[in-house]
Amino acid sequence: MSRIGKQPVNIPDGVQVSIKDATIEVSGPKGKLIENLVPNVNVEIKDKKVLVSVENAENKEQKSRWGLQRSLINNMVIGVTEGFSKQLEVNGVGYKVVLQGKKIVLNVGYSHSVDYNLPEGIEVQIEKNLITISGFDKQLVGQVAAEIRAVKKPEPYKGKGIKYVDEVIRRKEGKVAKTGE
Repeated sequence: MSRIGKQPVNIPDGVQVSIKDATIEVSGPKGKLIENLVPNVNVEIKDKKVLVSVENAENKEQKSRWGLQRSLINNMVIGVTEGFSKQLEVNGVGYKVVLQGKKIVLNVGYSHSVDYNLPEGIEVQIEKNLITISGFDKQLVGQVAAEIRAVKKPEPYKGKGIKYVDEVIRRKEGKVAKTGE
C-alpha cells in the first residue's frame, strides 16, 4: 500500500473541492486550481476530506500514481489557502534586478539586459539581491524560479550568478601559478 496515498487530505474552511469528469477543482481565498485526475485512481470527497484509492494496490504503476494524485491534491489545497514561495539570490559585481510592472529586467553580466515576463498568478518582490517569487500554484512558482535561475546559473569559481537561497555551490580552486625551482 502507498503510505502517502492512503492518507486523507483535509479540506479547511473556506476551500471548495469538486470533482467533474476526469478533473478536480479546488478553489479558496487565494485562487482556483484545476488539475486532471491520474488514470486508474479513484478520488472521492467524504466528511470534509478527500480520499484517494486505486483499483489494484498490487500493481506498481497504479501504486505510484496513487501517491502522486494525493500529493497533487494536497499541494492544490495548500496553495489556495497559504500559497508557495521560492527565493533566489543574485551574486556578482554590477549584477542587478529590477521589477517593471509584470516584467523583470535582469542585468547579469551580458552585453544586454534580459527581460522576463511574469505569468498570471505570480507575484515577485525584489530586495537588494534577493528575488522572492510567490503564488498559489506550486508547479508554476517552481517553473518561474527555474527559468529565472537559468538566465545566469552560478559558476563554481567565484559563485557569480543566480542561485536558490538554500542552494550550496561547490567552489573550485582557480589556476595556481607554478613557482620556479
